[in-house]
Amino acid sequence: MKVTKIFTFDSAHNLINYNGKCEELHGHTYKLEVTVEGKPDGEGMVIDFVKLKEIVNEKVVKKLDHKYLNEVLEFNTTCENILLWIWKELEPVLKGDNYHLYKLRLWETPTSFAEITEKDFV
Repeated sequence: MKVTKIFTFDSAHNLINYNGKCEELHGHTYKLEVTVEGKPDGEGMVIDFVKLKEIVNEKVVKKLDHKYLNEVLEFNTTCENILLWIWKELEPVLKGDNYHLYKLRLWETPTSFAEITEKDFV
C-alpha cells in the first residue's frame, strides 16, 4: 500500500542557464509529494500521518521554508538537486519495520516537477 502526503514551502534560489548566478526568486512556492510504501498495521495504517508530518517538517520544511536555497544547501539548486537532498534527509528516518520511502515529487511550478523513486538508487 502507498500513502502520499503533500507539503509546501516557499524559497528563493538562483536561476541557472543565465551565465551563472542571476536573480533570486522570492516567493517561489514548491509543492513536495512524499510517498511512503508499506504494509498496513492492524488499524489499516502504513504510517501515522502526524509522525510523517513531523518528520518532513523537521527534516525539510523548517530548513527550506522562506530561505535562500543556494546558501542553505550550498550547491546548485536545480529542482533535481533539491529533490536528491530531500531524499537523503528523509530516507533514513522513513525506513521503518513495515514501511519505507518510496517516491518523492517536487513541483517547482504548477506544470514542472522532478521525481525520484527508490528504483533510482538500485
